[in-house]
Amino acid sequence: MRAKDLISNIIPSLHTSDTGARALSWMEIFRISHLPIVNNKEFLGLISDTDIYDLNKADEPIGNHKLSLMRPYVKADQHIYEVMEIFSRLKLTVIPVLDSKKHYLGLITLNDLLNAFAELSAFKTPGSIIVLEVNINDYSLSEISQIIESNDTKILSVYVTQPDTSKKINVTIKLNRMDVTSIVQSFIRYNYIVKESFMEEDDMNELMQRRYEEFMKYLSI
Repeated sequence: MRAKDLISNIIPSLHTSDTGARALSWMEIFRISHLPIVNNKEFLGLISDTDIYDLNKADEPIGNHKLSLMRPYVKADQHIYEVMEIFSRLKLTVIPVLDSKKHYLGLITLNDLLNAFAELSAFKTPGSIIVLEVNINDYSLSEISQIIESNDTKILSVYVTQPDTSKKINVTIKLNRMDVTSIVQSFIRYNYIVKESFMEEDDMNELMQRRYEEFMKYLSI
């Protein structure tokens, strides 16, 4: 999934002729803290609600003020994981998308990004979750897949997180069946540590939220 596939068609960009009051109104409506300033197709920078409050002149056009704007953006063809890394590192609520000529195409909101990540990771697809704790040097996705598929089950998504400076990793696996008792037993026979398993929807949602937060923390390192 690319950045261009995540562009919102709802949230407008600002022009230098727009007032700070208008910008704050739009931010409140769309529940965001940043908006891009664009003249024609030229991206001038990203303004935050804090920037506007600091001006103390919300009724004046933004272009009347000398602003020190940050200029983060992603290219249209960048992968969703790269987009997530920039969101996490810069603590943004939106990020502009530019084409190869650096023309403004639109923006991506954090909410749209999270929804896309949920789809990509099969969060919304019925199934169960197993979390394995594995030594980094012992990690083999092919072996893990073989164990799962030998139980007539398919992997919907898998991702890896490494807690702090540990030499172990957590492998979170979303499967296409609810009852994973036989799969857990198979992993134990192969000397895997099954750290957690979830078959109830509420428990899975809590786990995936926790794993997402770990993933975002990892990207920001």
